[in-house]
Amino acid sequence: MKVQQITLTGKIIRLEPMKLEHVEALSLVGLAPELWHLQPAPISSQEEMHLYVAKALNQFQAGEALPFVIVSIADEKIIGTTRYMDISPQNRRLEIGATWLSPSHQRTGANTETKSLLLTYAFESLGVQRIVFKTEVLNEKSRNALLRLGAIEEGTFRKHLIATSGRARDMVYFSILDHEWPQIKERLKMLTDKYLPRPE
Repeated sequence: MKVQQITLTGKIIRLEPMKLEHVEALSLVGLAPELWHLQPAPISSQEEMHLYVAKALNQFQAGEALPFVIVSIADEKIIGTTRYMDISPQNRRLEIGATWLSPSHQRTGANTETKSLLLTYAFESLGVQRIVFKTEVLNEKSRNALLRLGAIEEGTFRKHLIATSGRARDMVYFSILDHEWPQIKERLKMLTDKYLPRPE
């Protein structure tokens, strides 16, 4: 299980390896306060976005994460980020997280296809056996989205993380296992296809 930089292309979005040069484009779409109010640390300036990207790239260099920018194929603009994180090759396990999309591209199929591309590559190319997702108890939108994908809710870790504000965060863990993937793959295809233009 060797995790290395790769570009993953779908029909709605493309995932490209994150670079420092992406900071300006990410700042144009990623400073909306609603994106960050349930995250560990808010990002409200280009300087903070630079630190966010630099930290992600440092984690990549350490073999702990593989961050991507999400590009809209329709207009070739960056619309958000996602990543593999908490990578554990010896346990054939990783987490998908740090996913956010500009408000204008939510409910467009971009998030569903992002998850589909990441899951496909992880299960079918990297050979992982377990993929983890976690989200805050208060983030009902994210929890419902994970259930909609077919992820299994495993439990709540109370006061598991602390935000930079000092607020304790109760985190809900979800997972998808390798033997569950074929059925979920079909589900994701059906969900993504709903957002594609119908042939005339």
